[in-house]
Amino acid sequence: MQATGKEQYVEFGIETEQYAIRIQDIHEVIKIQEITPIPNMRDYVKGVINLRGRIVPVISLRSLFGLMDADYTKTSRIIVVHHQDEAIGIIVDYVNKVTTFSDIQLPPERVGGVTGRYFTGIGVSDNGLVGILQLDELLLYE
Repeated sequence: MQATGKEQYVEFGIETEQYAIRIQDIHEVIKIQEITPIPNMRDYVKGVINLRGRIVPVISLRSLFGLMDADYTKTSRIIVVHHQDEAIGIIVDYVNKVTTFSDIQLPPERVGGVTGRYFTGIGVSDNGLVGILQLDELLLYE
């Protein structure tokens, strides 16, 4: 994969793992707010929020990746992304920074305990490796 060095990403974390999403896919980052549960949804769909009059579904990246749920903290955030003309919130443990990667490698078949199809690549940074998420696969409700 070619290293662009120009494309910007928002880097965030779940426990000690680092992930990133292209900045142009992100609408905004907000603090955790009241989430209204919806019955009969998959475990990783936590419910919906009212974002200035717009109903936005919210998923937990922890649950989607098979990790134990944890209490929200003062650093927990909802990253609201645009996906197929829809806004979707993704709950993360913390947001780190806006960054670029000088080197992006193709993802392996598995990244930790998570399938490689959720990633477009692995960014190499000064602080280690960062999984760059593939929203089309990640937000594909099966």
